Amino acid sequence: MISISDAQRRPVPRAGWVRTIHHGLPEQFLTPQPVRPTYFAFLGRISPEKAVDQAIWIAKRCGVPLKIAAKLDVVDRDYFECEIRKLLRPPDVEYIGEISDSEKSSFLSGAVALLAPIAWPEPFGLVLIEAMACGTPVIAFNRGSVPEIIEDGLTGFVVQGKEEAVAATDRLSGLSRRAIRQRFEDRFTARRMARDYLMVYRSLIERRHTDSCFDGVHTTLVNPAPSIADGFVEKSPQRAFVAK
Repeated sequence: MISISDAQRRPVPRAGWVRTIHHGLPEQFLTPQPVRPTYFAFLGRISPEKAVDQAIWIAKRCGVPLKIAAKLDVVDRDYFECEIRKLLRPPDVEYIGEISDSEKSSFLSGAVALLAPIAWPEPFGLVLIEAMACGTPVIAFNRGSVPEIIEDGLTGFVVQGKEEAVAATDRLSGLSRRAIRQRFEDRFTARRMARDYLMVYRSLIERRHTDSCFDGVHTTLVNPAPSIADGFVEKSPQRAFVAK
């Protein structure tokens, strides 16, 4: 089995894991936009495990507006009505609803930071690499795969709780949005992900071939389409970055 993070393995450490391969996105799926960051962002889903209430607390303590772009599932509607609605105070805390993929680049590029105060051991948070793709720093609670994705002090800050998150905001100006985007390109593109999977599949095929030879069975090893990953064409056109 292949895990999407080392954190995913912890509940079942003897599941026969072969390798961890982090998720990836097409390189040009989300890109930095030439806008001035003016608010904190929360992206994803409103639910207890996503802890949007903690994001609201952090933003209020910092005196920075918070924009919440998140879907609300039927199962979480009572939670929203009882716990979250009373905390919404536009324009300081604004709930803009679920946004489309085409809106994410602008939304994330306009954020000083993405707040991800998750309250569960999330195996892999796609919103973290979506923010990185836009050059946006992430402040995230140390749960699940967060420390595998966020490089503390480079692409954001990994914190233990809301007080540490508030303190981390003072260090955001020391991060380079250009460097954050570069780390996304180095670590979290779909092309990298595809190549990693192909490497695993090829090693398993070769191992099977070797075992068959030892068993006295002759097989022909077929090269498993090494060009597949190259099908993920990822050009690097000029990009606009917000100044550090």
